[in-house]
Amino acid sequence: MTSVITLLTDYGIEDGYVAACHGVIAGIAPDVRVIDVCHVVPSGDVRRGAAILAQTIPYLPKGVHIGAVDPGAGGARRAIAVEAGGRVFIGPDNGLLSWAVHASGGARAAYEISNEEHFLRPVSPTFHGRDVYSPVAGRLCAGLTPADLGPELPASRLVSLPEPTSVLREGAVEGEVVSVDRYGNTQLSITAGDLERLGVRVGDLLGVRLGRRQLSMPYRETFAAVPPGELVAFADSAGLIAFAVNSGDAAQRLGLPPGAHVRLAPSD
Repeated sequence: MTSVITLLTDYGIEDGYVAACHGVIAGIAPDVRVIDVCHVVPSGDVRRGAAILAQTIPYLPKGVHIGAVDPGAGGARRAIAVEAGGRVFIGPDNGLLSWAVHASGGARAAYEISNEEHFLRPVSPTFHGRDVYSPVAGRLCAGLTPADLGPELPASRLVSLPEPTSVLREGAVEGEVVSVDRYGNTQLSITAGDLERLGVRVGDLLGVRLGRRQLSMPYRETFAAVPPGELVAFADSAGLIAFAVNSGDAAQRLGLPPGAHVRLAPSD
């Protein structure tokens, strides 16, 4: 029996949606600790939710991990439970869980959550976080097994988001914007190791190409190493290169949405 449930949603904190999920869990498994990962994922932003969960999961206890960022709620998509690395991930089959499952060593088994005897009744078609995921998580902590939730699914048939990648070629590294945080910091799929392989060290200048635009940017240990209002590149807490503006918003300054292509090279 696991004693931890984590919650990641786009429900926000202005309404009672998160409290309802906590309440359902407490009613079924009152001794279980619930950790709130994030509830301000931009509405329906599956990619941002996937990035947050995958980058947080190494620091979370093994347990049951609920992800509820689901623009397809009420549609034909499945609810799933995936076992990976001694954890159980619960959420919609829309790719939200895929990066965290990969970060946990890959899926060992997967099940469709279809056994309605474990749900709250009636089930709201637009609030599976409360009526499906939360009661199922509570019951898993109380001794239910993932196999009790419904038929087993081939892990290869689950929806998976394309993994962010970086490519080294012609003296540069190419990648994409993975996500943008609440500060406007723009996280790339390019790692600090990629820059090291190009011979770029902290303290150097980077040549940055964003579509047709090209600029130079200092590469420093932290955004505080440049004056307020200045752009900087740094390795963030996940080991990925990010752009920031000291006391500002790099995503807004640069106009870089998630998925935008970025090329970095040593500055001439």
